[in-house]
Amino acid sequence: MNCFSWQRAVIKVGSALIAPEGDQCSGRYLLELARFITASRLAGKEVILVSSGSVAAGRSKVTVHHPASIAEKQAMAAIGQMKMMANWQRFFDFPCAQILLTADDLRDRTRYVNIKNTLREILKHHALPIVNENDTVAVNELKVGDNDNLAAYTALVAQADTLIICSDIDGLFTADPRKNSDAKLIPKVEHIDDSIYALAGGAGTSVGTGGMRTKIQAAQKSTQSGIQTLIVNGKKGQTFDALLRGEVPGTLFTANGSPKKARRLWLSHTLTTCGVIHIDEGAKHALTHKGASLLPSGIKQIKGEFNQGDAVEICCNNQVVAKGLSLYNSRDLLQIKGKKSADIAAVLGYESTRVAVHRDDLVLI
Repeated sequence: MNCFSWQRAVIKVGSALIAPEGDQCSGRYLLELARFITASRLAGKEVILVSSGSVAAGRSKVTVHHPASIAEKQAMAAIGQMKMMANWQRFFDFPCAQILLTADDLRDRTRYVNIKNTLREILKHHALPIVNENDTVAVNELKVGDNDNLAAYTALVAQADTLIICSDIDGLFTADPRKNSDAKLIPKVEHIDDSIYALAGGAGTSVGTGGMRTKIQAAQKSTQSGIQTLIVNGKKGQTFDALLRGEVPGTLFTANGSPKKARRLWLSHTLTTCGVIHIDEGAKHALTHKGASLLPSGIKQIKGEFNQGDAVEICCNNQVVAKGLSLYNSRDLLQIKGKKSADIAAVLGYESTRVAVHRDDLVLI
C-alpha cells in the first residue's frame, strides 16, 4: 500500500455518498469521513470539502416534469443546498462555510483572487469551507459540469497539496470491477496518458454526473500543478482509518513537481505585469529574509495603473525584488502607501485585507 503525507487537502464527495437514495441527504456514509476531517484538523491539517448532492437533496421537494427543466433543476438545487449544508454541519462542532462557484468565477482573474482570499480567511478562522457549483444560477455555458473537475480547480485556487476524490469504488482498476471479477486495482499512476483514460467507464450511478473519466481529468489537472491526487472508496469506514495512518487505500496519482514550484512558474513566467510597486529596504528585507507579505507601510511609490488581482513587479532601488498579485488597485495603494495596516479602513473607507501583496501570491526574482 502506498504512503503519503499532506498539509492542505481538498476532499470531493459525490452524490452517491451524500444522497444514496437519490432524493434526500443521508449520514449513512458521511460519519467516518467527518471523523477523518475532525482528526485531521486536530493534527494541524487544513481541509476543504467539495460536496455534491444539492439537486438530489431537493429532488423530493419539487414536482417536476420529465425530463426536468433547467428552472426545475435550479429550484431543486436552491432547496437542496440548505439541506446539504445542514447535513454537513450536524457532524461538526466548528462552523461550516458555504462557497458557491461557477466556471465564470474561475476564469475571471479578479474573482479567482477573491475566491482564494476568501478560502484563506475561512481556513484562518478555523471554519470548514464547503464548495459546490452554483447550480441555482449557472446555465450550461457557465458550468464546470461535474464536481470532480470543480474539486481540481478548487485545489488549484486553494493552493492545496492533495486532492482526495471519494468514490463508490476502491480506485482505478484495470477494468470495471462491477462487471469484471478479474479487474485489479492500480495502486499508483505516475503518468496520465491515453492508456489511463482508456480504463475509464461511464457514470456509476443515476444520481451523479461524474464517472471515472472525470476523476482522471481532475487528477490530470491537479498532478500537473504539483497536487497529488487520490481516488478512494468513501463508502468504507476503513478507508479513512488508512488515510489517518498516511496510507493510500486506493489509487495514488503522483504529483509532477511541487505546488509551490508550479505556482512560482505561473507567477514568474505566465502573468504579464501591469505596474510597479517601489518599496523601502525594510520591506525588502522582510520579503527576502523573513518570507513576509508586503505591507502598505513598506511601499514608497506606485507606477502604472492596475486592478486588484493584477500582477505587479516589486522593486527596491530600481532593482526587481519580486513579482506578485496586488490585493488593492493602484489608486488605493497610492492612498495607503507608507501607512500602517491598521489605518487602511480610515483612509479608504474599507479594508479588504491588511497586506498589499500576500506572501502566498509572491515570488522572489
